[in-house]
Amino acid sequence: MSSQLKRVRIIADFQFGKDIGEAMFPGGSEFILSRTGRVRQITDNGVRIATVRASDGLLTLSIEGATRLHRFMKDPGMRVVVNSDAVPFVRSGKTAFARHVIDVDPLVRAMDEVLVTDEKDNLLATGQAVLCAIEMMDCKRGAAVMVRQGIED
Repeated sequence: MSSQLKRVRIIADFQFGKDIGEAMFPGGSEFILSRTGRVRQITDNGVRIATVRASDGLLTLSIEGATRLHRFMKDPGMRVVVNSDAVPFVRSGKTAFARHVIDVDPLVRAMDEVLVTDEKDNLLATGQAVLCAIEMMDCKRGAAVMVRQGIED
């Protein structure tokens, strides 16, 4: 196993939970490096799975990475559930607002990478939480998740 693969698996385990890294990044994963030699993107068969944020070293997910995480993590892990009114907008990559949130993993904190799902746990999008779990449930105004990529993007 390469040191790059080991590193991104450790980051995923830290960020999303134990054994997530191995499920998300198979042995054949490829790496796109920055000019300084740091891992920037992780791909599998030419499809981007995740990007390593330069600001903090954590991962941002592509829709492929979100699909893998969704498949491996059981409900409510890293999920924000939105009502049916928001589904078409979130699927197309629009922001998920707090008034549409009907459930959320209680461990979600602001700035976490999250999966946005509907009530039947169908993946709609991936993005970054703007609020923590309690705030998402209590607030009726403002953005809850800044969607990076919707399933239909």
